[in-house]
Amino acid sequence: MHTRHHTLVFSGFTLHRIDFDPTTFLQTDLLWLPHHTSLATAGRKRRAEHLAGRIAAVHALTAFGEKNVPGIGENREPLWPAELHGSITHCGTTALALVARQPVGIDLETVFTPELAEELAAEMVTPEERQRLEESGLPFPLALTVAFSAKESLYKAFSPLAKALPGFTSVRVIAIDARQITLTCLADFSPQLAGTSLSVAWVQDHQQVITLAS
Repeated sequence: MHTRHHTLVFSGFTLHRIDFDPTTFLQTDLLWLPHHTSLATAGRKRRAEHLAGRIAAVHALTAFGEKNVPGIGENREPLWPAELHGSITHCGTTALALVARQPVGIDLETVFTPELAEELAAEMVTPEERQRLEESGLPFPLALTVAFSAKESLYKAFSPLAKALPGFTSVRVIAIDARQITLTCLADFSPQLAGTSLSVAWVQDHQQVITLAS
């Protein structure tokens, strides 16, 4: 599969980006992955995305002296070396990976269209959250995309403490501006983090949004 790698610095972390061409993906490309047999039943799109994400992850791990490809855990999460934390995300033909010595989570999303934002809003935010997003000064589709992505990043960063599939309204938006969004965790998200407010950095890159929680 044809790929291109480069790095970007965001919120004090180095992100490794892989742009890939899924039309060039070959089944034999998966042989690079030690766990390739676990992807035998996955669709072509899923296999290409997974491969791109793991390529990005290996680039990120190299900076820490690690070269092994992260495996797949019981809950389909990437398995990172001891004392390291990481996160992988992909959207369209781009994959991002990040490795750090503290819990981190990243997410990449295409900005919702106005029609999709209206369709999904009730599932992702409460009426109070929606009001905060509408009053932020950002276009509502962009603000909702940031909120959705930030909740995903927060779950990735703190999944060891979070309940399984806690739901989007288990974390509430309390503030948002042009650089970060602040979320409060409820007990439905994590009893240990209940009442804790955390800031998630975000940036818009053309028609995509990147969020990072740490």
